[in-house]
Amino acid sequence: MTAQPNPEAGAAVKAADRAHVFHSWSAQELIDPLAVAGAQGSYFWDYDGRRYLDFASALVYTNIGYQHPKVVTAIQEQAGRMTTFAPAFAVEARSEAARLIAERTPGDLDKIFFTNGGADAVEHAIRMARLHTGRPKVLSAYRSYHGGTQQAVNLTGDPRRWASDSGTAGVVHFWAPFLYRSRFYAETEEQECARALDHLETTIAFEGPSTIAAIILETIPGTAGIMMPPAGYLAGVRELCDKYGIVFVLDEVMAGFGRTGEWFAADLYDVVPDLLTFAKGVNSGYVPLGGVAISGAIADTFGKRPYPGGLTYSGHPLACAAAVATIRVMAEEGVVENAARLGADVLEPALRELAERHPSVGDVRGTGMFWALELVRDRETREPLVPYNAAGEANAPMAAFAAAAKEGGVWPFVNMNRTHVVPPCTVTEAELKEGLAVLDSALSVADEYVA
Repeated sequence: MTAQPNPEAGAAVKAADRAHVFHSWSAQELIDPLAVAGAQGSYFWDYDGRRYLDFASALVYTNIGYQHPKVVTAIQEQAGRMTTFAPAFAVEARSEAARLIAERTPGDLDKIFFTNGGADAVEHAIRMARLHTGRPKVLSAYRSYHGGTQQAVNLTGDPRRWASDSGTAGVVHFWAPFLYRSRFYAETEEQECARALDHLETTIAFEGPSTIAAIILETIPGTAGIMMPPAGYLAGVRELCDKYGIVFVLDEVMAGFGRTGEWFAADLYDVVPDLLTFAKGVNSGYVPLGGVAISGAIADTFGKRPYPGGLTYSGHPLACAAAVATIRVMAEEGVVENAARLGADVLEPALRELAERHPSVGDVRGTGMFWALELVRDRETREPLVPYNAAGEANAPMAAFAAAAKEGGVWPFVNMNRTHVVPPCTVTEAELKEGLAVLDSALSVADEYVA
């Protein structure tokens, strides 16, 4: 599962990257990207022949792992038939992808608008909500991420928003529930849920219900911390939206397509939004694709009134063929069921056992193949292992943890004071145990910083 070492080729790749590639979210002179030679299944490797178990699923999107042969073949076959075609036409791959997605989305979300990724899916969902309601404002949560384009990054509730925050984007942020770091002085999940809903309704009242087009939430926030909403919260938001005529948007870009052990995280909570955004796992990122699943009521708004939006590559045939093949693979090979079973039977008990033995682990939360360990300096005070949005020397403890994981052959997903455990949904029990053993060792490094 690894190529022959070829350091000279790796050096050439690295040199070209350094000379010409401008990397996202980075100070260009302060990064040192790994040159990757190949990938297969749950692993990738560099030009020195060093192999890594990918506990990040790239950016939490390789739900079926790397290079699944059936999906690779489908892309090759589609390229042989029709590499591209304009979005205004009916194309087999596009139609079939839309049908398969609509079969799996909750409720009546039966119309699919295709985009190139998650951020533009959010952009179009918000545009649809504003046009449907005739209202300007959108409410979104702190501790959230909705994408890097202008509207999506303004909706985002973490520091990546700050540099691009226009203050005039029609966005109002509120606190969603998170008992471990409650903003509502709650002591139980029930209190947290009730107080968060009261806070949201108060925000709606003070902003003016008639000015609010949509409330957007990640069904389960991803990069911001995999914070499982308490029972009743999403249903309560649904009720508030119905009460005030507000469009309810669920962002399932990261949580969708098997990541949580269900096709969509909304299925865990038996809630149906008016719009649902997706990307990432729809075809495991093999070809860029995202979209919006649209309810009947909102689709009807544009029945005889043109929808003023589109993309040149909307429903690109190669991307849609990859989605068709991915969804079929997931159904035929029980990928969603694998994520649910191994999440419940292997990952959760192992992570909780790690938490018992490592004082740096303050909280464990998640479901399926979607877990977070919150690392702290002090379990009693819950002081984070590194400060909020830490960089440089302030981030040294998390950097040391990540370096130890990589040295052990696991590529971690690290954000602020957390490590997320988000391997492919096709991961095996043996691979999980291999990765967990490395995490065990790396957490001992984090323990050294505990007060």
